[in-house]
Amino acid sequence: MNLKTQGFILLDVDVVALNNAGKSTNSNFDNAVATKKIKKQDRMYTYVSGQAWRYWWRETLQKNHQWLLSPITRENKIAFTAANPVQYADDDVFGFMKAAKDLVRDEQGNPVLDAKGKEKKEDVTVTRVSPLKNSAIISVGAVQTRENWSSMARQEGDSVPYSKEEYSAIMKGMFSLDLAQVGTFATYNKTGFKNLTEDLKKTALQNGSTEIDDLFVKDSKGNAQKLVQLPKETRVKRITDTIKALKTISGGAMQTDNMGDVTPKFIILATMTTGNHPFSHVAINDGVNNDRVLLNVEGIEEVLNDYKDQFEGTVFIGRRSGFMEEYKSDLEKLSEKFSNVKLHSINEAIDLYCSQLETQLN
Repeated sequence: MNLKTQGFILLDVDVVALNNAGKSTNSNFDNAVATKKIKKQDRMYTYVSGQAWRYWWRETLQKNHQWLLSPITRENKIAFTAANPVQYADDDVFGFMKAAKDLVRDEQGNPVLDAKGKEKKEDVTVTRVSPLKNSAIISVGAVQTRENWSSMARQEGDSVPYSKEEYSAIMKGMFSLDLAQVGTFATYNKTGFKNLTEDLKKTALQNGSTEIDDLFVKDSKGNAQKLVQLPKETRVKRITDTIKALKTISGGAMQTDNMGDVTPKFIILATMTTGNHPFSHVAINDGVNNDRVLLNVEGIEEVLNDYKDQFEGTVFIGRRSGFMEEYKSDLEKLSEKFSNVKLHSINEAIDLYCSQLETQLN
């Protein structure tokens, strides 16, 4: 069964500038930085790019879960990782693309020459679509940012003024993690599917990995293509580490004097048989200026009913005490109505969901 983790989070941040957009074009100051924002239906919303969120996530996995990150190589105008998802968990979970050619070597390791005496090269291009997909993190309600004027004045002479754009907001984000794809690699020569070189495939199989049938791709003779799969304990650890990293995730621009907590204050975690993310509208805005944030509990109930055949196991909802306290009773009633819905604190919800995952993975 092709299972996926579907996650939805809400952040609650005050006076932050989490993701900058470069020099401001609306300021009277020469040294002014704008924050990322986007317009929808004539209202302005602040956001953190999906790339920035992934950067925070990867850094948290390195610092708090002891992931050894794949080394990066820079050549001319391109950069790529080691493209080794067997050794490096971030290459596995976050994906990669490496277009390269390697020297063909003989058994002694010497370059093989062609008929013209030139060194032979072979295409070793590998790519991997990330099993972890995420949205940008965007304010639920419309936001009016404020320009904060500051100055550097500890030196002799005139002060040096500068400004930055700040905001307070409740922000939403969603992600999907393909559980079957983590730790499972294709090696056939098809764009986006060749995850391993032949050498890496051999190394993986010599170190505990196994070959399994690809249930969705067949060769020209109608036979199932083969996938290389890491041991279950390795796959489970990579998956649960990725989700547990949300408990301690940190990051964002201007953290020196605009520190913000970017761990979730509300979270929904569910295992589903579909890649479609159903929780995108469980937080909505209201008010004349669309700046009031509401939790759409009725929308959560609708999703639970509409997708009841796609949910596997328990749907875990976590809420930090004090955040959206006015919805505590409604969420408790929701949990009473649906036997597969459980309410917990944020960290408890994450831990219990990860425990459930260990029983759901083959």
